[in-house]
Amino acid sequence: MVIFIAALFVLTGAILGAGGIWLIVLGGSPYYAAVAVGFLATGWLLYRRRACALVVYAITLSATLVWAIWEVGFDWWQLAPRGGLPVLLGLALLLPAVRRRLTGDSLVGPANGVPFLALAGAVAATIVVAGYSMLQVPSTIRGQLTRDVAFQMRDGQANTGNEAGAGEWHQYGRTGFGQRWSPLDQITPANVKDLQTAWEYRTGDVKRPDDIGETTYQVTPIKIGDSLYVCTPHNIAISIDARTGGENWRFDANSGLNPDRQHQTCRGVTWWEAPAAAPAGATPEQVALHARALAECPRRVYLPTADARLIALNADTGAVCGFFADNGTLHLEQGMEFNPAGYYYSTSPPVATQGKLIIGGAVNDNFSTEEQSGVIRAFDVDSGALIWNWDSANPDSTTPIDIAGGETYTTNSPNSWSVFSYDETLGLIYIPMGNRVPDQLGMGRTPAVEEHSSSIVALDIEIGRKRWVRQTVHHDLWDMDVPAQPVLIDLTRDGVVVPALVGPTKQGDLWVLDRRTGLPLSPREELPAPGGAIPEDFSSPTQPISKLTFRPDMLRDENMWGITVFDQLWCRIRFEQLNYDGQYTPPSLSGTLVYPGNFGVFNWGSVAVDPERQIMFGMPTYLPFISQLVPRAQIPERAPGETASELGINRNEGAPYGVKMGPFLSPLGVPCLAPPWGFVAGADLRSESVVYRQKNGTTRDMTPLPLKVKLGVPGIGGPIVTRGGVAFLAAAVDDYLRAYDVTTGDQLWEARLPAGGQSTPMTYEVDGAQYVVIVAGGHGSVGTRPGDYIIAYKLP
Repeated sequence: MVIFIAALFVLTGAILGAGGIWLIVLGGSPYYAAVAVGFLATGWLLYRRRACALVVYAITLSATLVWAIWEVGFDWWQLAPRGGLPVLLGLALLLPAVRRRLTGDSLVGPANGVPFLALAGAVAATIVVAGYSMLQVPSTIRGQLTRDVAFQMRDGQANTGNEAGAGEWHQYGRTGFGQRWSPLDQITPANVKDLQTAWEYRTGDVKRPDDIGETTYQVTPIKIGDSLYVCTPHNIAISIDARTGGENWRFDANSGLNPDRQHQTCRGVTWWEAPAAAPAGATPEQVALHARALAECPRRVYLPTADARLIALNADTGAVCGFFADNGTLHLEQGMEFNPAGYYYSTSPPVATQGKLIIGGAVNDNFSTEEQSGVIRAFDVDSGALIWNWDSANPDSTTPIDIAGGETYTTNSPNSWSVFSYDETLGLIYIPMGNRVPDQLGMGRTPAVEEHSSSIVALDIEIGRKRWVRQTVHHDLWDMDVPAQPVLIDLTRDGVVVPALVGPTKQGDLWVLDRRTGLPLSPREELPAPGGAIPEDFSSPTQPISKLTFRPDMLRDENMWGITVFDQLWCRIRFEQLNYDGQYTPPSLSGTLVYPGNFGVFNWGSVAVDPERQIMFGMPTYLPFISQLVPRAQIPERAPGETASELGINRNEGAPYGVKMGPFLSPLGVPCLAPPWGFVAGADLRSESVVYRQKNGTTRDMTPLPLKVKLGVPGIGGPIVTRGGVAFLAAAVDDYLRAYDVTTGDQLWEARLPAGGQSTPMTYEVDGAQYVVIVAGGHGSVGTRPGDYIIAYKLP
């Protein structure tokens, strides 16, 4: 047994020594090489059966403890990989079966004396530190948001946009303001623990073997009257009875499968109820069409599809509204210079306001330089006729192009794939903008493209003209498109009510702007940014930052993590190999660490705000990614059956470089960044300050073993908040719907889901009862369990 343990020490020392020397050469910590000497010496002395091996290892273990505390403090999750194996080996040396076979010497005496006490003391000290660190949560920020209404509301009501009634949820974010806040207050922090399943519905649309990787349920149902309306990843629209969960009707768009699609998802449908009269100034033809629309489909839902169509359906029957566009279907690929199948689609519901349907579209990231335009278009809600178009690469011309005459939109201009918000009083619609493909190559971008990439743009609803633009990243080379629906809220500043906009970004900033002008309500800064772009490109010398921000600190060598000391060492070596001078380090041929990664601190789930208390609840997530440029000559031909993906090699056909992207993971497949990776957080929007932050989610579904450890895990999806003071959120990569106290962020309740809940919940009221609904169907990219569930909860 002694020889076996001696071999373990020698092997451990050899691995740590080789890796440690490599790390020193790269400029990293000298600890691993130094401690390797202790392991090797201990192994040699054990082989010689010398009792002083215990003393040598006691010194090695004590040095490890001091070094670990010096690097990371009393953070158990960071101490564990540093001390786990060393402590286990120390305990092995203390076994009588080992000590009895060791001979004493004149320096330290027999193994049962000083050597035993020295090593036992070192092991005990390490265990005490481990126990103490388990009680510490250094990542947590404790605080309480205000419980009071922040300003005198007009007519007793906060401004929530196009409010349709407390029990309703008419749009993706409930109203056009996108607040994800409900005035319902039946469910409270005191009784939320009593929530029970009210009904469960299964759509029948499950992930298929031949689906693309990112086949995902991201839908938030809308509720109008007694019915809910949803869409599924394969573009089936369904109406559900809000009381029972029974199916009213379903419509299958038959959008088919295409391996060139990057996303197979649908975030929601759009509701429209036709007014009794045609708009003022309507032509006789428009009046006649409106009369037909009132007769055939007075209440409608519009379904966006994965094959670039928008279909109008009768909300009461599910029948196609044949008067709309081309027999009920609007073809969104019209006007595109290039139109490769599967490269363009709308994953988010359009806005319906003032008789217009306003819609953007997603393009496949980093596939080709000849992709469809990112144009934003407004169509007549009855006829489907084009009213205006705003192309970010040609922003001053919004007159509809002559499609019949062969005119086209700008190829590959920055697009908007997420959800819009709008203010009917101001007559403005707010667009979160992405980039021109390729995301990581900025060569050849025009001034107009530069101005509108990774920005929030306000357009005039009536004519589509730009009113203002607020850029969140200059010359974006990191896929930091604005992913989230901007949230509109009236804020009190110095006693004055200001129409504001809260814009979450991937890099963790929350821009609090005057939504009339786009100007920040607090002073903004420009911080120095790293240089070092490839010779053909450049990087911006500065980048903007908002006052309210969840940006993480710059990564350091000691932030690298692993389950064991070995994969932690691997992560530290890899960290030193990558280009990284902080956030906004440009892409490189050798590989650049992008942190926060393009998964984002915030993504399409956005944040929820309480317009009465003027507070925010969100789910910041932290995962580093690696971005590596690949010269065109080194990219192999596309293999038969190779499908679209945002991970791995992105081909960038037509560009001099492709890009290889993926999360920064250890050889064991866990993030190289030390946890927590996911939080829930609250902020005061009046002072633009973070008030609390608590780790969120468990390891329950991250490992083969069902261990439910509250580690703080990543997630994608969004929260909602209620007047009752409760927030609801699923989103994390463990399969739970959770309720939180909005005031403190404390978790109050959870329900196990049968599949991944990577969607945003909603809440509504019917027959005096408040329901909470979550769609659980899983997310292909993050690997959660697929399914087809819609589940409603209510109090007994």
